[in-house]
Amino acid sequence: MKRLREAAGLSQQELASRIGVGVTTISRWERGVSPAMLSVPQTKALCRELSLSIEELPDDFGPIQG
Repeated sequence: MKRLREAAGLSQQELASRIGVGVTTISRWERGVSPAMLSVPQTKALCRELSLSIEELPDDFGPIQG
């Protein structure tokens, strides 16, 4: 998620406000602390802000393992 957000040129705060969640939520997703639980409108907004289709969204928004 962090890589996608940064590629879109967005801060955590900017993405959070654009999709209707708190900045803490974005941070938790990126750190893998909590799973992403989005409504359909939030998912559409996330896809729009990251310029991705729903199929391109990662299954896990946490840090890259490896």
